[in-house]
Amino acid sequence: MDLQEYFGRIGFGGTYERPDLATLRTVHQLHVMSVPFENLSIHCGERNTVDLQIIYEKIVRNRRGGWCCENNLLFSWVLREMGYKYTMLGSRVFNTLKNDFGPMDSHLINMVEIDGKSYIADLSFGVSCQIWHPLEMIAGKDQEQPAGIFRLLNDGEKWMLEKTGRKPLVQNEAFANSSIVDKRLTKTIYSFVLTPRGIDHFLNTTEYLQTSPESLFTQKSICSLQTPTGFRALIGWTFSEVTFNPEQDTDIVEIRDVADSEIETILKEKFHIVLLKKLTPINNKAAYKL
Repeated sequence: MDLQEYFGRIGFGGTYERPDLATLRTVHQLHVMSVPFENLSIHCGERNTVDLQIIYEKIVRNRRGGWCCENNLLFSWVLREMGYKYTMLGSRVFNTLKNDFGPMDSHLINMVEIDGKSYIADLSFGVSCQIWHPLEMIAGKDQEQPAGIFRLLNDGEKWMLEKTGRKPLVQNEAFANSSIVDKRLTKTIYSFVLTPRGIDHFLNTTEYLQTSPESLFTQKSICSLQTPTGFRALIGWTFSEVTFNPEQDTDIVEIRDVADSEIETILKEKFHIVLLKKLTPINNKAAYKL
């Protein structure tokens, strides 16, 4: 495993004198624009793992993406190699169908300390809730990013992340009332506490997420990548391109269904992914929106 090879994967060509906030912001943004959030392995006969060496091979050398326990675990190694002080945390994702947080820590994030201040780094939530830059841990502070305004809320030991976005303008009328379009302007994303977690904390979660019929990830094949103007997503056979339009307080949403014969080309041209095994797309009902 080589830090310079990782830098090449995300297109980071700069130098850094010390582990500062400016460098963290740059690397964070480059990662989310270069490495997709995706769960395609479990829909093409492979398994996801928390083995860091395997994750490195997958993301850095095979130029794939990954889900949170891959992207954010890899980033914890990057933080360590770059000299940052960090803590791995577990978070519970908000389920819109149940109107409550999930019962387990299903989402791995990193808390980074720089010059006495703490920040949340999260490279792997995807779609419109993906932060481009670390969030400063100040309760109630509006933190504007390209996708909208994010804020961390604090209730005793529990922290919560929420986002206020913009009105989606769906260009294809056939999808105007699609369940994939999130019309909520403000939404809760996840909650977490500050208890440090090791990777063993996520072993059972990783198994559950890729095997249980109750898991979002067994019910939908997902690939999402941030772009300079918004993001792209392929969910099952539904391909979306979203353009952020903050000047008009809207997001331009283009959605279309694609044929099986188009999937391989879309993954290669839009997400820079080439799969070694055949993907079986799936898009069953589950709590997931753009």
